[in-house]
Amino acid sequence: MKLAMIYSFLKQDLATIEEAVNETIQSENPVLREASSQLLRAGGKRIRPVFVLLAGKFGDYQIDQMKAVAVSLELIHTASLVHDDVIDEAEVRRGEPTIKSKWDNRIAMYTGDYIFARSLENLTSLNNPLAHQVLAETMVELCLGEIEQIKDKYNLEQNIRQYLRRIKRKTAILIAASCRMGAIAANVTKEEEKALHLYGYYVGMSYQIIDDVLDFTASEKELGKPAGSDLIQGNITLPVLYSLQDNELKSDLMSLFLKENRVPGDFSAVIDKIKSNGSIERSLELSDRYLKKAYEALECLPQNRAKQTLKGIAKYIGKRRT
Repeated sequence: MKLAMIYSFLKQDLATIEEAVNETIQSENPVLREASSQLLRAGGKRIRPVFVLLAGKFGDYQIDQMKAVAVSLELIHTASLVHDDVIDEAEVRRGEPTIKSKWDNRIAMYTGDYIFARSLENLTSLNNPLAHQVLAETMVELCLGEIEQIKDKYNLEQNIRQYLRRIKRKTAILIAASCRMGAIAANVTKEEEKALHLYGYYVGMSYQIIDDVLDFTASEKELGKPAGSDLIQGNITLPVLYSLQDNELKSDLMSLFLKENRVPGDFSAVIDKIKSNGSIERSLELSDRYLKKAYEALECLPQNRAKQTLKGIAKYIGKRRT
C-alpha cells in the first residue's frame, strides 16, 4: 500500500493546503519566484501537513486554522532542504537539479531565507501565542541541528548520542511540532497535546534512522542520488557509527576522507562492508524501538479514524524500504 492511501480521506484538505503553499511562496521577483517554486514542483510526501491535520482531528478541527499551521511547517521544511543542499553541495534532489546547482549558493541561501520568512508571515493569521512560540523554538532547534551537522562532518570520533541529538533537531523536532501545533490549533487537551507531540518525536526519529539506512540499501533510482551519498559528503550516520567499531574500516574511511581528488567510486568497498557487517540490522532495531514508543504514546488518545491512521503511518514507516 502507498503511504498516501493511508490518509486518503484527507485528500481534499491536503489539496487546499498544497494550493496555499504555492500561493504563499510567490514573489514579485522572478528569480525568487522561480527558485521558490522549483522544489515544490519536484513533489514530496507533504507528511508534515498530514500530521497537522490528523492531530487536529482530536479537537475542534477548523480547516483555516489547520491550513495556517500546515502551510507554515511545510515551508520551514522546504526552506531547510534548500539550505541543506548548499551545506552538502548537493547537485540533485528528488531527481531534479537543486536550486544551488541551477543558480548558485547565494540565490539558494536567500531563497531559503525568503521561504522561512514567508512561513512566519503566514502563521500570523493564527491567533494563538503558544503556536507561535512552538514554531520559533522549532526553528531555533533546526538551525542548531544544521550547525551540528556541519561541525560533525568527517568526524569519526563522534558518538551515537551526538547522532541522535542531531537527527532530533534535523528531522524529529519538525514532525513533533507538526503534531503538537495541529493539536494546539484544534484546542485539544494538554494530555492529548503531549501524547501527539511524543508520537511525532518518536516517529520522526525512526523515520530519519530508516532514511539513513536507505542511503546505503536503496538504489540510485529510488534515492534520486547516488547510494552512500551521505557518507561520501562526510555525514556520519547510524550505520557508519556502528561500523566504526571495526578499526580496519575506520582506518580505511579516515584514509578516504584525507584523500585528495577522491571520487564516489572510491567508497564502494567501505559501503559494501557497512551493508554486510550487521550495522544495517542494528540500525533498524533502534528504529523499531522508537516506533514501539510511538505506538505507546497513542494509547491515551480516544479511538477515532485519525488514531488508526497515525498507527498506519507508523507501521508504514517501519516497513519502508524505498
